[in-house]
Amino acid sequence: MSIDSIKDRIPDYAKDLRLNLSSLANDVTLTPQQLAGTFVASALAARNDEVTSAIVAQFASTLSPEALTAAKSANAIMAMNNIYYRFVHMAGGEYSKMPAQLRMSVIAKPGVEKADFELWCLAVSVINGCDLCVTSHEKIVREALGASAVQTAARIAATVHAVAVILQGASALGD
Repeated sequence: MSIDSIKDRIPDYAKDLRLNLSSLANDVTLTPQQLAGTFVASALAARNDEVTSAIVAQFASTLSPEALTAAKSANAIMAMNNIYYRFVHMAGGEYSKMPAQLRMSVIAKPGVEKADFELWCLAVSVINGCDLCVTSHEKIVREALGASAVQTAARIAATVHAVAVILQGASALGD
């Protein structure tokens, strides 16, 4: 399975997603590791087994075992943090002054360059819609890699998520 296999399943009414997926898979804004990790972390966050399998098959060979683990870790830690910090943001008040008391040691030692890990955390946070996390990771990524890297991560996250949603719906509708 590869990206081509999921592109073939995207219905014609969503052909723009097919085109965006192709162009982003060949994007040169990011290093090969950054690109692959962003796709993997985004696919995991999009929660569609078919999309995740195809993207991991497409990009796993580009990533070292440590980088693949870091992309998975970015999804895992952001799955927790995005919910917690979204709560803090929505609830307001004293919660923003209280320590989270949640273990997050992978952020300090992700096993890859800090900028790459932050990029992957940003992509997952975009999908999960956590304002505080997007703001925090965007600042770090922009300072380390530039605004183009931030935008590319957001474009990958948006496209991978949309493909996951469309394929889920197409399966349910028999498209």
